[in-house]
Amino acid sequence: MFGKKKNKPQIDQEQLQLIQNAQRRIKQKKRFYTHLIVFAVIGLIMYTFNVGLGLADEFTLATLPWSTVIIGFWFLLLFWHFLNVFLFQTFMGKEWEQKQLEKLVSKQQERIEKIKENLKNEAPIIAETQLYNESIAAKKQVITIIVAAAENDAIGKDNQLIWHLRDDLRRFKTLTSGHHIIMGRKTFESFPKPLPNRTHIVISRQDNYQVPEGVIVVNSLEKALENTKSDMQPFIIGGGEIYKQAMPLADKIEITRVHETFEADTFFPKIDASVWKKTSDTYHAKDENHDHEFSFLTYVKK
Repeated sequence: MFGKKKNKPQIDQEQLQLIQNAQRRIKQKKRFYTHLIVFAVIGLIMYTFNVGLGLADEFTLATLPWSTVIIGFWFLLLFWHFLNVFLFQTFMGKEWEQKQLEKLVSKQQERIEKIKENLKNEAPIIAETQLYNESIAAKKQVITIIVAAAENDAIGKDNQLIWHLRDDLRRFKTLTSGHHIIMGRKTFESFPKPLPNRTHIVISRQDNYQVPEGVIVVNSLEKALENTKSDMQPFIIGGGEIYKQAMPLADKIEITRVHETFEADTFFPKIDASVWKKTSDTYHAKDENHDHEFSFLTYVKK
């Protein structure tokens, strides 16, 4: 039958490269030694003809024997050959280039590792900064309607509130302080004076409507909202027509629902359950400070 095939020894690429480099170096040295022997033999012959046989008198070059000049140039070539084989090829040949490349790569790798380590140490700070920037970017102005309305949506009569609820007034103050409050002319005129710590924006169609210093007058709800860009939660506080215009634009409703019905001439728009979602409901019973039951309700747009 067939004999077994002998497995040939496998030589990897690195070993092959070493063998080829060794063979190349042997050839270089062999050429140099040959050159050296030829130089020595020819030099000896030329010296014999020049000195021993006295032939230099007929061939002079600047008073130097011609053989001396030739041997001098030849020696320079031989010296260059020596440098090329034993200096340049040894210290600046392919192997030298490879070693230099490896050193540079190693240094670069060290720098990369240092950068990675620095990034690792700074990662929590970077992540925190990124989260902060994302939270700032994610912030959206929340246009909020604030109102007190009865069960039949009554909010006022003859430009006056129908009830007096101490906790409702406190809540209004707490929520709106430090913010812009937008209102119609009649609502503004129902105040004895501008409310403290709030920026008042009054919507009026009257030309040259006179207001105290610091109060902003505009002729539309859209222009009123343009003046609140720096406020993340401006409040719309009335009256009935302004509430009606604001319902499509608002993001949130803070309503005090008074659990009774009243005669009124001003009403709050119906809250459409398909558009608004109730997120908070806090009930308050009647007491010595409150003549009516009421609840604090919060709605957000779906």
